[in-house]
This record gives sequence, structure tokens and C-alpha cells, in this order.
Amino acid sequence: MDTDRYDIRLEGQLDPRWSDWFEGFALTHNSDGTTTLTGPITDQAALHGLLRRISDLGVVLISVNNLSQPQNPRSTQQ
Repeated sequence: MDTDRYDIRLEGQLDPRWSDWFEGFALTHNSDGTTTLTGPITDQAALHGLLRRISDLGVVLISVNNLSQPQNPRSTQQ
């Protein structure tokens, strides 16, 4: 099974005790007062499950980035 790596940026700094709840994800406190979760996601269902956990905490979601995908948006030409 292929896994993609994701960066999920959250408002505020989560207490390190939450790292066990986000199993497999590194929890990084950023200097701007945000927290980044970085780790593997196996499929869309797993991604939605993780986003539900974040929502259940009442934490503001800032961004979700798939690190396994190209960062440049595709240009559309007609």
C-alpha cells in the first residue's frame, strides 16, 4: 500500500502529550505559534479520520499539504 506524507498546520501549540493521539505523526511547534503534524496517510479515509480528530479537539486547521505531490500547480492552457 502506498502512503503519502502530509504536513497539517494547526493554530496554536498543541501540548506534546497529544503526540500519542496522532500516532505516527511528528508534532512540531513553530515559531509563529502554530503546530505542524507531519506523517504518513495511507488513503483518503485515513486523512478524513485524522481531520475529524483535529476537529474534535476544536483546533483551527490552517493548511493540509501532501508532501508526496508536486508543489507547483498545474498550468492550464487552452
